[in-house]
Amino acid sequence: MHEAAIIEDLIGAVEDELDRAGLRGRVRRLEVVVGRLSGASPEALRFAFQVLAPGTKVEGARLEISEPKALCRCAHCGARSETEDILGVCPACGSGDVTIEGARELLLQSVEVED
Repeated sequence: MHEAAIIEDLIGAVEDELDRAGLRGRVRRLEVVVGRLSGASPEALRFAFQVLAPGTKVEGARLEISEPKALCRCAHCGARSETEDILGVCPACGSGDVTIEGARELLLQSVEVED
């Protein structure tokens, strides 16, 4: 499960940033963006967070995950539409000349720390 490695890296990055910024308060919330085409499972990330957070600076923090959809852009008709899957054809005109944009991100959006 590569999600455990992702969460380990996330926790390490948050702890490093807190140390660098001199923040000593408790982490209350982490906001993470996991694109639907990123290859990471939000459920597995949540589970790994529950397992790995205890004993770290993010113990007890709330993990909030947003899951942006991909955008399908058709070169033939110009249509742009949200999609949850990698499509081979445009949902508007049926053309195979499409580009899938976005939804591959996996990033830490924000960290909320108590004063």
